Amino acid sequence: MKTATIPSLRVDPELRAAAESVLKEGETLSAFVEDSLKKQIDYRKTQAEFIARGLAGLAEAERTGVYYSSEEIFGELKGMLEAKRAEKRSK
Repeated sequence: MKTATIPSLRVDPELRAAAESVLKEGETLSAFVEDSLKKQIDYRKTQAEFIARGLAGLAEAERTGVYYSSEEIFGELKGMLEAKRAEKRSK
């Protein structure tokens, strides 16, 4: 697979110094920027999917007229969490 380049980025010297100050041993600034870019892409995709699910849920509630309170949702989530914890304890 061919590789491509990301446009060069001009930053303040303070930002570059801050980025370099957190590099792990043997890590390059280029590797840090690439990793940051990948994480930001993943975050934005996840965020867009979350919003899409929320809007779909709203549309479904408006269509059906069935709404759930936050207490009902938290209760269901708590039950799911407790079931998983019990499952882990039994292993």
